Parts: sequence; structure tokens; C-alpha cells
Amino acid sequence: MNMKHSIRTKIVCGIILLALVISSTLAYVSYFTYKSTMDKHYETLGDHVAQTAISLLDENRMLEYAKGVAADDSEAVMQTAEYQDVVSILRNIKDSNQVLYLYIIYPTESGSYFVFDTDETEEACPYGYYMEYYADSFDKISDKLIRGERVPAVISDQEYGWIISISYPYISSAGELIGYVCVDISMDQVVADRQTFLLNVVIIMAVITLVFTVIYLLLVNNIVVRPIKQMTAATEVFISAREDERGAQSPISALSVNTKDELQTLCESLKQMESDLNSHIDNLKKVTAEKERIGAELDVATHIQKSMLPCIFPPFPDRKEFDIFATMNPAKEVGGDFYDFFMVDDSHLAVVMADVSGKGVPAALFMVIGKTLIKDHTQPGVSLGEVFSKVNNMLCDSNSEGLFITAFEGVLDLKTGEFRYVNAGHELPFICKQSEGFEAYKIRAGFVLAGMEDLRYREGTLQLAPGDRIFLYTDGVPEATNGNNELYGMERLNHILNQNIQSTPEKVLEEVKADVDAFVGDAPQFDDITMLCLDYRGETC
Repeated sequence: MNMKHSIRTKIVCGIILLALVISSTLAYVSYFTYKSTMDKHYETLGDHVAQTAISLLDENRMLEYAKGVAADDSEAVMQTAEYQDVVSILRNIKDSNQVLYLYIIYPTESGSYFVFDTDETEEACPYGYYMEYYADSFDKISDKLIRGERVPAVISDQEYGWIISISYPYISSAGELIGYVCVDISMDQVVADRQTFLLNVVIIMAVITLVFTVIYLLLVNNIVVRPIKQMTAATEVFISAREDERGAQSPISALSVNTKDELQTLCESLKQMESDLNSHIDNLKKVTAEKERIGAELDVATHIQKSMLPCIFPPFPDRKEFDIFATMNPAKEVGGDFYDFFMVDDSHLAVVMADVSGKGVPAALFMVIGKTLIKDHTQPGVSLGEVFSKVNNMLCDSNSEGLFITAFEGVLDLKTGEFRYVNAGHELPFICKQSEGFEAYKIRAGFVLAGMEDLRYREGTLQLAPGDRIFLYTDGVPEATNGNNELYGMERLNHILNQNIQSTPEKVLEEVKADVDAFVGDAPQFDDITMLCLDYRGETC
């Protein structure tokens, strides 16, 4: 079985994708949770350092330093013992808490003045040093600095490296802003720890994902893939050749899937399907064999039926008084229509056209009986009405299926042209006079044969002249139906007959059949089509 992607491949890809999504999500959440926790920790640490400094400083002295920060005597202030005492306190706080920088500033709109700086290097900012807010940092929060509001911590990775800067407002007891105690804590180690943490999380997630994938694949393979592959392989073998026909156990019946879920139900369904399919195939073989037998018998019946009807033309090559031709096209293998013609005696020709109700074998068997009885009872000097009366009673006695026959029989006197006829519910014959053409001959029809016992049928007569013709047919001709459910009809039949007045009887039937076929098109044939054409030539011919 050709498959672009197996179910195992799809499951593996799905598991890996799911594991990657889950692992990535967990790593992302873990990393940013760790980062937020550490940032909050150091921000809290900076607040505590600033609060410690504020608690150890003298509020009044700090207020004086803040108000005089812009004075020109900054060097003198820095040399005082009181100023150095504050610097010493701040340095002790810085060293004790291991912060990078600790300083106090007094903010303005465009920058800040340094009031104290604990930096002991040459880069230390002296008392009164003014520094503008640098872009993308303090300039964004200058309004809050001026109002003495709490400002968020700022994390910078610029020229000073990874640093978190906490600016804690120093407010006097009277509510006056003294300045901001600023604490800078190095984040270099924290960032390195974060990267290490992220790497560890990724590695752990990768290992967990790999282990989870392997375990889950093993479970899926045992629970899902393997049973499905077993059922697939067994089904392929069953499709290619049924093993049970060779006396061996079939692969499907040998399946054993005990997953206690839908797969086990599917397996049991496959077993039931195999059993039902085997039964269906066996029954189908029997039915097919029976149909082939019936078909063969119907072929034989078709040949028998055709052989029972006159099929050699010309039938009487030594008789010049007439020319006759007839055809039958059954709708099924065997038909219920029949025609017949035979010499009653040396100077009388009998023609019969009949249609048995129903189709198929029953109608064909009833046709044989009717044809035989009509021929056997047609004798010289016997009225055709008497013939049909006797045949009708005999058919009624053996008509358990309730069939009936519409029939027309005529006997032509080859010397005089007298045509005696009897009609038992059959179609009107077409008579062709030389000067008038074909026309439906309106005669009164009697009741059908085998419809009711003890009926009396009347014989009629008409006179034919040499060159006249008789066209007999069954209802399959005018009732032929096309795809639009339109009937061929008597008018079309009359028209095509009159187009072939000079044609031979054989040619007349060929043209009528061709015209009917053209009208019907691809629509199926529902009824037998039987026709007979008799051309009377007279004794002189």
C-alpha cells in the first residue's frame, strides 16, 4: 500500500512539535519568572539601602546641603568635618551592602546636582556637580523626580555595564523634597546567572522532551501503530488473495488486539466485515453461477424461439403470387410477440401477428402455445372466427398465470385476392392500395384471446388487387418511446410506410425499424417490435 506519510511518521512529527511548543513555553515562562524575581529582589535591596541611609542622616543638615548645592563654595563645604562624616556613613552603608554606587542628588528640570557621592575614584562627582539627564533614561522620568515621586528602577547596559539604578525620594518630615538617594547595583553577575539559568532550562527541557518523546512513541507504537499495522497488513493480504479458500486461517481472523478501546472495536469490526464479505462473495459466486446458467438457458431459448418463427426468406421461392418478409426484435432475451405465415393449402396463404401480455420466459412459453394452437386449427374451409373461438377456450383452460394474447390472422386466396381476417384485440393493419397508398384499415376488433371463455369471434373480408400490400405489426412500433417520453405514434408509422410504397417488403421493414430507432435514440426498448409485410402480386405474376 503506497502511503505518502505513515501514521507513525505523523505521530512522531506531532509529538515532537507538541514537545517543542511545551518546552519552549516552559523555558520562556521559567526564564522571565526568574528574571522578574531577580529584578524585584535587587530593586527591593536598593530601597532598603536607601532607607538605611536616610535613617542614619540628619534631616536638617541634609536639607541645608540640598538647598546650597548650587552655591559657589562647594569646595569649602566638602572640606568640612560634618560633610565628611556624612560621606563616611554613606561609604560604610555602600560597603556593608556591597552596592556599586551610593549617592544623593537634588533634581531639577534638566538635570541633577550631586549632593553626596561615595565613589572613591577620580571619577567621583563632587558636591554641587551638575549632570544633565542622559537620553532614554532619566529624561523620561524628570517630572517625577522634580515632584519627589517614587520612580521605577532603571536597568542600563550602557558604558557602566549591567546596572540597576534605584532612586528613592528623600522627603523631610515637613513634606519638603531633600533629594534622592540613588543606589546603583551591578547586574553583571545576575545577567550571567540568568543566561546560565536559561541554558540549564533549555538543556533540562530538551532532555525531558527527548525522554517524553521516546516513552510516548513506545506507548503509541504499542497501543496504536502496531495494531493498526497488523490490521492493515492483514487487510492487504485479504484483498490480494483470500487465504481461507486454500484452507488456511485468514490473517484478519487471526488478529488479536486487546487495547480495550476503539482500536479493539475496529479490529472486531474488521473480523465481522471479513466474515460478512466472505459470505457475500460465496453468495455472489452462487448467484453469478446461477445467472450464467440462466443466461445460457435464455440464449438457448432465444435460438429456439427464433427457430420456431419463419426465418428463411424468401420462404416460398417457387410461389410468384406474393412476396413476404417479417422480423421480431424482442425487448428481452425472449419475447412475447410472434408472427407466422404458412400455406393452408395450395392456394391459400395464412399470416398471423400476435402479442402476448407480459415479457420474458412466461410470455414466450405462452406464445409457443398460442402459435401452435392457431396454426393447428387453421384448416381449409374453416372460418377464422371459429378458429379463434376454439383457440380462446383452449388457452383459457391452461392460463394459470392470467396471460392473454392480442392476435390478428388473415388468409389470402392467392387466386382471387380475397383476404379473410379475424382480429382479437390487436392493432389495426395497414392496407396499401396502389392508387391510395398505405392507410390504417379500420376494422372492429374482438376481445383478446385467453381473456374470457366461450367468446365468439367474427370473420371479416376485404378484396386485394395485384400490387396491394398488407402491413402487420405489434404495439411495440407505435408505442416506442424516446427520452422525452414521447410515443412514435401511428402518424409517423403511416408517413414512413408511404415513403416506401415502391420498396420490397424487406426494405419496408428495414426503413420502419430505422425510423423507430432514430426516434427512440438512446432510450431503452421497453417492448418487443414485430412486423410483417405481405405484397400480393396475383396469379399473373
